Order: sequence, then structure tokens, then C-alpha cells
Amino acid sequence: MADFAEIQAKYAAEAQKRLRPDGSAQYEVLEASKNERLRHLVDDVWADHAALDALPAPLAAGDSTKFLIAGAGIGGLVAAVRLIQAGFSVDQIRFVETAGGLGGTWYWNRYPGLHCDVESYTYLPLLEETGFVPSHKYSSGLEIRKYLELLAKKWNLDDKILYRTKLDKLEWDDAARAWKANITTGRGPKGADKTSFSVTVEYVWLTAGLLSRPHVPKLGGAGIEGFGGDIFHTSLWNYNVTGGSSEEADPVLSKLKDKRVGIIGTGATAIQVVPRLAEYAKELYVFQRTPSAVYGRGQRPTDPEEFRTKIAGHKGWHDERLQNMALNISNDAPPGIPDLVDDEWTHNPAYSALVADSAFADAGPERVPEIIAHYLARDAESSARLRARISDIVKDPETARKLTPWYPVWCKRPTFSDTYLQAFNRPNVHLVDTDGRGVAGATASGLVAGGAAEEEVPLDVLVLGTGYKAPTGDPSTRAGVAVLGRGGVSLAAKWAARGASTLHGYASHGFPNLFWLSPLQSGVSANHAYPLDLQSRQAAYVLATAFERAGVAPTAQAGGPVVEVDEAAEEAWSMRIVGGAARFATLSVCTPSYINDEGHFSSPNDPPEELLRSARSSPFSGGVMGYVDVLRKWREEGKLSGITVTAP
Repeated sequence: MADFAEIQAKYAAEAQKRLRPDGSAQYEVLEASKNERLRHLVDDVWADHAALDALPAPLAAGDSTKFLIAGAGIGGLVAAVRLIQAGFSVDQIRFVETAGGLGGTWYWNRYPGLHCDVESYTYLPLLEETGFVPSHKYSSGLEIRKYLELLAKKWNLDDKILYRTKLDKLEWDDAARAWKANITTGRGPKGADKTSFSVTVEYVWLTAGLLSRPHVPKLGGAGIEGFGGDIFHTSLWNYNVTGGSSEEADPVLSKLKDKRVGIIGTGATAIQVVPRLAEYAKELYVFQRTPSAVYGRGQRPTDPEEFRTKIAGHKGWHDERLQNMALNISNDAPPGIPDLVDDEWTHNPAYSALVADSAFADAGPERVPEIIAHYLARDAESSARLRARISDIVKDPETARKLTPWYPVWCKRPTFSDTYLQAFNRPNVHLVDTDGRGVAGATASGLVAGGAAEEEVPLDVLVLGTGYKAPTGDPSTRAGVAVLGRGGVSLAAKWAARGASTLHGYASHGFPNLFWLSPLQSGVSANHAYPLDLQSRQAAYVLATAFERAGVAPTAQAGGPVVEVDEAAEEAWSMRIVGGAARFATLSVCTPSYINDEGHFSSPNDPPEELLRSARSSPFSGGVMGYVDVLRKWREEGKLSGITVTAP
């Protein structure tokens, strides 16, 4: 095994190769591109516009509704269900959704090989309530999409969603005690026939996903758009080019048999796509800037008897399993507690450097060297095991060397596959390693690889597995909604001036009756669905309790209480977040990625006010189960402490 100090030096050298002065500006968001070809790569090809046009509209100009949820992905659907379980009526709930169907990321992403990287028994929400049995330990994208449709149907939400619709602006009206919501909706082919109107809403949820805005690197010369062959982004797979269908569990990509295919990117998406492309393409070229950490998946079908008796055999099993996974990832499981999930997530003890744990939860800046050393030591055994796995699987030593990642496990989301590394043993699969530089440019007939040679690779089809814009900024900016609260103050302006400001991560002073789902100032997890549910339950509890105290029935059509975070309470919570922010200095040793703003993570040399703003955007430092404990104790007090409730 290499010397520990040598490994850390290797980490630093590899990270430096990938550090660019333009940071996140090296990318272009497709929907905002000035190039028409790139902009159309995110057109909604899945929508059945004729069927959508025939549906009755659940919202129209001048309507009033109690609850408006922006987004019908996992977060939005779970928020609605938790409201219903808290006593509110489904008839009071409306959604606006930009897509032509529900599911969020699982609506858009339909690439071949797509599966969730978190086991389905914990990732799929509300499993205990539905009684659904996932077909495999790791559900396919198709199964997840169908399951979310099942959720909407079970709770009668499917006819409450206005599709092809964007929430543009929210303005708080003190006199009406409600929000004025400006909405743009589309009809006709590709939803091009757009209409804007306003509705009145008492309570609003913003549920924009973490990774929802596909982007591509800006290349030299003519840019990616200069490539003359077929091109598409993995977030909106083009089956017309490849063959197969988004409704098939195992699509046959028959149209690629005579094609030279290139894919840019080796992240979590490419790990699943590459083996499928390798199976069908005449030649496949994988353009790599930074290799992924690829652990084994261990996929297997669900044994119905095991699921019934051992996994879901008692009441409360789902919450128990969610908490068990979180505790094991954070190394906070009490002695003797079994690892119920028992996969590579729970076998990687250093990942808590990113999602936090009870260790160093309140550590100050003076302990940063100790914190970093602690997690690097914790990571050593797992990373050595990973490097050995790559060497064992990939037959060509030079290819194996190039596929070996040199960074701690928390620096990029780890990936899991039993077929990705094996694909590079096929004679038609070629790794084009750019040694950290990325692709240099595109021509009409191919790509110019970065690196010393900068040779042109001829291609017929180009697949962009280049990821998404980082989930930074305030919730309104991430959702693309202008939010004006009391006195016309915008949420974006408030956060730009002060930094993140919330109570428990989901609401802010000056913006009454407004809630959101966000990782900022909240608990975070490798299983993103879990914090979404935690925040949804908390907000539903707050509202149900507020209605009770105001003496208003939750089923009342209108006239609910105004619920607002107190300024002192949000500042106290923000300072608690700041007090634990030092433990996330672990990101400073990472290779550039969206997790650390492409390597432009805050440094001690930044101005104090910038350091404070950055620290306020940190997650809760005690881990997701520490966050759960904070919320539980707060509810048990029964005071709605830090929240003002104004009765009608």
C-alpha cells in the first residue's frame, strides 16, 4: 500500500490539474443557451401534448387555492401527501409542473441502464403506506417513474397538476393575507402556445430538485454545437437516434450497430450508460476528465418472502430502515445495531465528511487540520480497496491506471456498477483520458481531446453526460421564481446580502406562508429522498398545529392563519449552522466538482463577510439524524418556538 503522505500528495496534484480559473463559468446551461441547437436539447420529447390539451385545467385565471406546490417530483408529491396526512384536504392542493408529466428527475431522465444508486427499500417514499414491493434492491428509472405515478393516483393528486407550466413570480399581499402567483402555461405542439395568468394562494411550496438544469462545457472553436453528427444530453435521451424506447426496461439500441459513438463525462450517469452503449455501438469513445470511484453494486431481485418477513414485517419498518442507513453512513449507529442496508454506502465510513455526523459537529476553525486528517485516515482503507478492485477488473494496466480516482470518497458522489469497468475490456471501447483538462473542442466530424496529443476522434453520435448546474443560491433562484415578500423585499436580495437565513432550513422571516425543500441549513443524506420527507413532515406539522391554535379547521376552504418565522429565531438557527461549518472544510482537499463549486470553495483568505455568507449556507453539522433529533425535540416542546401564528 502506498504511503499515506504520498497518497495525499497525489490527491493534491490531481486536484490541481483540474482547477480552472473560470470555475463554474466553464459550463453553459442548456435552457439558457444562445445557440438554438443546444437550447432544443432540453425540449420535452416525452410529453403527449394532445392528451395534455384534452385535460381539464386544475387552475385558471383568477382562481384561489389554499396550497400551491411548484414541482411534481418526489419532493412535491411527498409534501402533498404529508399535508393530507396532517388533516388537509386533497381538494385544497394544486401543483404547477414544467414538464409534461410528473416525477421530476425521474420524468426527464430515461437513459438506458438508469437505476437509482440508493436501495429502493429506502429511496422510494411512502413504501409502508402503499405496500409496494420493489422488483430489485436498486429500482430502475422506469420502475421509479411508474411508482411515483402510483403515489399520485393513490392520493388523488393526478388531476391536481397543471403540466407544462412555470411559476414565474410570487408577491405577498398583506391585505389579502395570501400570495399572488403569476403563472405561464403552455398548450399545443411542444407547449408553444403560452398563456400567462394570476391566481391567489394562501400557502406555497417550492420543490426544485437538486440537479435539474442540464449544462455542457464551453469548448473552444465552434463549441459543442459545431459537431455535425447527432447530439443529445443524457437528461433527455434521444431514442430516435439510438433505437429502443423509454418505456422498455432493457431497450435495444439497435440503431448504433454501425455508429462511432462518443460520450463526454464519466460521472454517475455515464457509469450506467457506458455498458449499454458498449453493447451496441460499433465503436465507443469515453472522454474522461476525472475518473469516478466505481464500487460494486450487488444488484439482485427482491425476494418477496424476505421482503414480507424480514424487511417490511413490522409497523414502522420504513422509518427504521431510513434511520438505520443514515446512522451507518454517519458512523453513529449504537453498538450492536445491525446494518440493514448493508451496501457500499454503509461500508464507506468517510462519506460522513460530506453529509456530517456527530463527530466534530461543533468544532471551530482551529480544528480544521484535525478534522481533515481524521476523515482522510477513515477513508484510507476503502480507497485502497477501490483502487485494487479497478486493477483486478480492468485487464490493460494503462487503462486501469487512468480509470483510478485520486481523491477521497466524499469529493464526488461515488458510483456503483458491476459492468462499467468491465466494459473497458471490450475491443470496441476506448478510453480517451484528457488528464484533467477535459475535451478541447469539437469539429463537424468529431471531438478534439484535451491532453498532450489533442488528437481528433471521428464520431457519428455524441452523447453529453456532462451533468447539471450546481444546486447553489437561494430557493427562489434555484426554482427560477421571483419571490417578493413583505414590503416587496425579494428572497434573492435578502440572501445575497445576508446569506442563507432560515429556521430549520425550510422557511424564512419576511416570507410568510412560504416553504421550500433545500439542503441549505438542513440535514443532508446520501439518500436525497429522506431529507425531502423530513422537511415535508415538519412543514405539515407546523401548519396543522398553527390551524389548531388559530381555531381554524384544516378543511376550511380559505381564511387560514398566517405563519411566519421570527427574525430572531432564524438568526439563532443560522448562527448554529455557522458554528458547525468548519467541519465541512473537508471539501477544501477535493478535486473540482459541483460539490465544491469547481474547486472555488471558500478559503481563509476570503473577506470575513464572504466567509460568513458561505458558512450560513452549510448543512446541519450534526448529520441527518442529529437534524431529526433537533426537529423531534422542537415538536415535543409543543410551542412552535420561533414561529408567529396570526389568526384570521
